[in-house]
Amino acid sequence: MRVLGFGDNIVDRFLDRGIDYPGGNAVNVAVYARRLQVHAEYLGVFGDDELGRFLRQAIEEEGVGTPRCLVRSGESGVSSLRVIDGERVFSGWNGGGVTVREPINLDGSREAYAAGFDVVHSSVYSGTEAELPRLRAHDVLVSFDLSSEPEFRAPDYLDRVSPFTDLVLLSCEGLDELEAFALLDDAVRRGAGLALGTRGTGGALVTDGRLRCSAPAQRIPDDDVIDTMGCGDAFLAGFLVALHGAGWRRRSNPTAPQLQAALEAGAAAAREQCLVEGAFARGATHD
Repeated sequence: MRVLGFGDNIVDRFLDRGIDYPGGNAVNVAVYARRLQVHAEYLGVFGDDELGRFLRQAIEEEGVGTPRCLVRSGESGVSSLRVIDGERVFSGWNGGGVTVREPINLDGSREAYAAGFDVVHSSVYSGTEAELPRLRAHDVLVSFDLSSEPEFRAPDYLDRVSPFTDLVLLSCEGLDELEAFALLDDAVRRGAGLALGTRGTGGALVTDGRLRCSAPAQRIPDDDVIDTMGCGDAFLAGFLVALHGAGWRRRSNPTAPQLQAALEAGAAAAREQCLVEGAFARGATHD
C-alpha cells in the first residue's frame, strides 16, 4: 500500500513546554501510515525558514519521503497552544504561512506522481479543494478531513468536496449517534463514498449510505495519557490502512465486517497515539 499526504504542514508550538513539534493533518496521516508499515510520502510546500527545514527533516526521519515537495520564500505555519488542566487551548496561529498562502497544486509532473499512490489524503487546511477533481480522474482513493468547523460542513462546501472523495472524515465530538449519522449521511448524499465520524472517547462510526457501523473508543487510564495531539489523524490512518488491506477500492464497496474491523483498527491506532508527545514527537526547544 502507498499513501500520500497532500497539503498542510505546521509547527505546533507548545508555549507552556517551550517546545515546537512537527505536525499538520496531511503530514500526520502520512507519518502514522508509515508507522503502520506501509509506504508513505508527503507532498506540500515548505517555507524557506529554519522551521521549514525542521519540519522537512522531522518528516523524513520518520521514513516519509518528500521528493516532490516545493520550498517557497516565506514563513512556515505556526500554531501556538498551551495545555491547561489536560486540555489543549489554542492561542493563535499565523495563518499557516506560505504553505497555506501558496498551497501545493498538481501542475507539471505532480499529477502523475500523486496518481501513483493507492490513497491520497488531504484536508480543509491544505487549500487543495481545486485539485480534487484532478485526483478523481485517476484510479486512486481520495481521503479528505473535513475537521469540526461549521463552515466546512455547510452545503456549499460539501458540494465542492464530497463528489470527488472516496472517504471524508468529520469530527463529531459532542454529537450522539443519531446526530452524527445524520451529518455523515448528508456528506454521502452529496457524493462521498464513505463518511467516517470520530467522537473522541465516545467512539467512532462510519456509513456508505447503506451500511452503518460503530465502535467504541479503546480507553486507557487518564494518568497514562501523554498527549491527545493527532489522535484523530492516527484513527484515520489506522482505518485507511486496515480497510485498504481488506480490499477496499473505488469499485469495491466494503462489507460491514470490513468496516467494523477498520473502525477497531482506527481505535487501536488512536489509543497508541495518546502515548506520544506532540503529533509524532521529534520536538525541538524554542526561545
